[in-house]
Amino acid sequence: MNMTELHGWADWLVSSLIIIGSLFALIGSVGLARLPDFMARLHAPTKSTTLGVGGVILGSIIYFSVTTTFSWHELLITIFLFLTAPISAHLLAKAGLHLELKRVENTRDLRAQPNQYSDED
Repeated sequence: MNMTELHGWADWLVSSLIIIGSLFALIGSVGLARLPDFMARLHAPTKSTTLGVGGVILGSIIYFSVTTTFSWHELLITIFLFLTAPISAHLLAKAGLHLELKRVENTRDLRAQPNQYSDED
């Protein structure tokens, strides 16, 4: 086996992770383009695109681990991605609420009824 060949199981695993990750990224991108308002558009890329990039990077980690050595750089990128994506999405959502951006009717504003979803009885 030379440096570019993979075992059969690794080839299937890496290919599957890259394809699944690409599908998640595609779904997130389509959601970003098609959803009607800021809050809905914010949801698509932060959830599915993060999983998509995570799948592609995980496939890359497995590929380089099998062919050469374990890649710490890609593991650090994955950790950084999964830590920063929710934080940035939360900050964008707070900014959208603060600016009172327009929403479609189906997007609920739970701030109008604060006691409805509280733990107090």
